[in-house]
Amino acid sequence: MRNYPEIASRMFGTPLMLHPSKGDIIARAFGPRVLGSPDAPAHVAGGEEMGLLGDKLRNATDWDGERIYPGPDLVASGIALIEIEGSLVNKGKWIGKSCGMTSYEAIGVQVRDCIERDDIKAVVFEVDSYGGEVTGAFDCAELIFELSQVKPTIAVLTDHACSAGYLLASPCRQLVIPQTGICGSIGVISMHVDMSAWLAKEGLKVTILKAGEHKADFNPYEAIPDDVLQQELAELEELRVEFAATVARYRAGRLTQQSALATEARVYRGQKAVDAGLADAVARPSQVLEAFEAELSRTAG
Repeated sequence: MRNYPEIASRMFGTPLMLHPSKGDIIARAFGPRVLGSPDAPAHVAGGEEMGLLGDKLRNATDWDGERIYPGPDLVASGIALIEIEGSLVNKGKWIGKSCGMTSYEAIGVQVRDCIERDDIKAVVFEVDSYGGEVTGAFDCAELIFELSQVKPTIAVLTDHACSAGYLLASPCRQLVIPQTGICGSIGVISMHVDMSAWLAKEGLKVTILKAGEHKADFNPYEAIPDDVLQQELAELEELRVEFAATVARYRAGRLTQQSALATEARVYRGQKAVDAGLADAVARPSQVLEAFEAELSRTAG
């Protein structure tokens, strides 16, 4: 079962740091259902929502009573692995790629453990994401940046780091991309569905009663008024500028805010991403861990 109204609230009428091709897939695949098709099932209590305050994820369990989060995954002596894969959402029990999404909440718990644990000397972030929600993304990226100030970090793309996925990869000390991988999409997108024509065709009329001029902004039953549209576009641009400024701060000396803005949310493949300052090296993901481990050994020695 799915809470379709809740999914719709995350997807439509809200800013997203998401590659447009992924947005198109979401709109085509889930749009009709989450926006209220007659056969959409009712919400079942006890969904995947968690909470950032109180670190609830640490005590969460699955259907079998097993802990969802047993601790950081160690892939080599002193090296932890954190997966940033699939669609990115603010809250939830989603860790890794098994369900097709990862939550900022789950990433944050793992990052904090990596900061605090003395036995973890370095962290590899495996990134394969087209992006996701704006909400929570900047806080999560800042936490990864704090980790990178105290321990070596590397982002290994397998194969995509777009939009919010790139935001989370950029705080790492190094960002490695495969020749066929893509990264970038430094921009913000929002989707709105105007259902008025469909409603008229079905002989339905929705009357919206509101107190407050902007209470019903972005409702799906009528077109967006021009003044509301212009204000939303201005706010999306503000978020894009903040996005560019943030990744430029993380990648100081390799990418400037002006260069990030000049990409106009394009994506770059392989060596072109390195040439544009969005990545540091092109390498096969299978080779990176061994090289990273060797580099840490030389540094320690």
